[in-house]
Amino acid sequence: MEIRWLDDFIALAKTRNFSRAADERNSTQPTLSRRIKLLEDEMKVTLIDRNSLPLSLTPAGDVFLAAAEQISRIHHETKSRCIDILEQEKGRLTFAATQTLYLGFWKSWLKPFAEQEGIEVDHNLKSTAWMGADFVNAISSGECDLVLCYWHPSIEFIEELNDERFEHIELCEEQLVPVTALDDDGQSLFSLPGTKQQPLSYIGYHASSFMQPVIKQFLQQHPNPPHLLVMNENVHSVSAKAMIKEGFGFGWIPSRLLQNNFRYNRLGLAGGKEWNIPIQIRLYRLKNNPNSNLNQFWQQLKFQINTQGVPQHSLEPECSE
Repeated sequence: MEIRWLDDFIALAKTRNFSRAADERNSTQPTLSRRIKLLEDEMKVTLIDRNSLPLSLTPAGDVFLAAAEQISRIHHETKSRCIDILEQEKGRLTFAATQTLYLGFWKSWLKPFAEQEGIEVDHNLKSTAWMGADFVNAISSGECDLVLCYWHPSIEFIEELNDERFEHIELCEEQLVPVTALDDDGQSLFSLPGTKQQPLSYIGYHASSFMQPVIKQFLQQHPNPPHLLVMNENVHSVSAKAMIKEGFGFGWIPSRLLQNNFRYNRLGLAGGKEWNIPIQIRLYRLKNNPNSNLNQFWQQLKFQINTQGVPQHSLEPECSE
């Protein structure tokens, strides 16, 4: 049984005429007659008394009409609500960010900004476990509308987002800062650059991460390359920081993850400013993305950055002395 058969029957019950009911249903009379017959076959009863003029319903037809009207009403109301939900979802933005930027940037600034503008943004929490190239694939395939990530010319997989299909907003500059755990006297356990005889235990990054190619290029070009002994490789800065806090080695961590650690003397610097590595934070989108709210969000965000900038954090530890 099809819903349209019920609507055909309701129209026929109202008009009591096959021709007028067919016109109302934008159908032909033979087609409508065939559907009514199929409905009667399905119910195994006669619903229409075809011998009366005008047509009339049989007692079974009267009972069936009440049920048909209820079923049809529920169907159309449910369909309407589903369409409304679909339209709302079309306007909702889907956002993906690295774990570090989700914790230190999205929750504290971008999410409140979207709420202030009245734009619904869903964060894909799965993205906090993605490898670097996964973000490129996600925005290229339309899996997400916005990608918040790090950018540096040495990150080869992000170069795909520099073609004409995409555009980006440079939100701010970040610093990768060399940090170390402290001993009982508050002194750094590890200090750059180390020596050949005593290389520094190093907590590094996996080749698929955003940070590894940036740090690798920096060290290759540094006039006084450090002596390192790689102890561990991570995809996410949060994981690297946890290893560093436990004293397993030093490593480079985005400064936005370090403010509370410096404030409470949980971590210290493993080197001076000459060891800081600049890196950008960017927000990407597809230019031809059809999402109705994306352009509004994009333009409002650009205006916000141009007029008020992005909330900044001090790059210096508060308890560095």
